[in-house]
Amino acid sequence: MTHPPAPPHHLRDLARLRRVRDRIDREYARPLNVEALAHGVHMSAGHLSRQFRLAFGESPYAYLMTRRIERAMALLRRGDLSVTEVCYAVGCASLGTFTTRFTELVGVSPGVYRREAAQATRGMPACVARQVTRPVRNREAPTDAPDLA
Repeated sequence: MTHPPAPPHHLRDLARLRRVRDRIDREYARPLNVEALAHGVHMSAGHLSRQFRLAFGESPYAYLMTRRIERAMALLRRGDLSVTEVCYAVGCASLGTFTTRFTELVGVSPGVYRREAAQATRGMPACVARQVTRPVRNREAPTDAPDLA
């Protein structure tokens, strides 16, 4: 059983959404907002937000924050930067927003994560550490924090 082909405008929108997602992945540390992202692909901000959520399961802002938190986790595991330095390095302008979102996604505050994860992932290849410590998306941090050791 085959599905009918997608209308051309749907495929065009999907290609635009992938370009937005790729831009977020590349430029996560830069100041990005939905209006600028939408302008870059010739969509309205509202249409971009609705279509992005339908295609990827979360808003462009949530996706951006997830990328930033993933990068922050890697920097915090290194242990050579403070939480504030990491916050600004990943493109967050507010330490409070960064800490709140980090805690929602990871389940512990950035300071606690920095202390525990740096030691727990020592000697582990970066690609393995990244996979093992990947944050849970869509604000679904586990209720009991996993033991990283």
